[in-house]
Amino acid sequence: MKAVLRSYGRAALSQLHGRMLLLSVLPFILSVLLWALILWQALQPTIDYLQALFVEHAWFHASGVWLSSLGLGMLKTLVVPLAAMFLFLPLMILTALIFIGLAAMPAVVKHVGGRHYSQLEKRRGGSLLGSLGTAAVAFAVFVLAWCVCLPLYFFPPAALLAQMLLWGWLTYRVVVYDALAQHASVDERRAILRLHRWPLLAIGVVSGAAGSVPGLLWLGGSALSVVFFPFLAALSIWLYVLIFIFTGLWFTYYSLDALRRLRAAEAAPVAAEG
Repeated sequence: MKAVLRSYGRAALSQLHGRMLLLSVLPFILSVLLWALILWQALQPTIDYLQALFVEHAWFHASGVWLSSLGLGMLKTLVVPLAAMFLFLPLMILTALIFIGLAAMPAVVKHVGGRHYSQLEKRRGGSLLGSLGTAAVAFAVFVLAWCVCLPLYFFPPAALLAQMLLWGWLTYRVVVYDALAQHASVDERRAILRLHRWPLLAIGVVSGAAGSVPGLLWLGGSALSVVFFPFLAALSIWLYVLIFIFTGLWFTYYSLDALRRLRAAEAAPVAAEG
């Protein structure tokens, strides 16, 4: 636990570094430009498609009865736009994650490694293709779980818990790979994931609590969320970018320190024999 807290403190200080703050600019701009184009082309067709599905399968009546039983009858007219919004949200997370991985994580690892772990040998057990493959598989599972959990948004506490767990798992699977790609060998990365599974999951879950904020922000006023969807989408992307960078810093500090301790433990018997 001390290592988790120590790496948290280091990440918090590094987040305020000018270089780290500037790192958020490029992923944010790329994500906003991409999503401005996607929403312009796809938002209304998606709403029309969902509207047709609701009409064809009589989902309006079923959802209206359900919402009324929960005291949320005023949301009946907003069901389709809200459903479209929450279908787009995980894709926004994916683009933010990809742009952070490509544009920010190499700089994060260089910043942390150069300032605090310059003595660590770089064994380069990861690659860009490996990072993309890890992210793709993890995100496929994440999207499936996200869709299953969509009804929980009618119960914000349950939605918060689901978001925390999903984010914890996603960041644990994806960010640790990028954090160790340059410095650790494949065997070392596997050993760290095995030996430090629970601390890494704890970091992921705490980060997941922060990662749930943008999604829950949309629940603060559902009608306003629909009206100001493009602005809330941009705000959500910006928050995701900042959260991803901090999460990357936290995982990198913890993972590189774990790697340092792992190599020290492996070298100790050799030194004793010598």
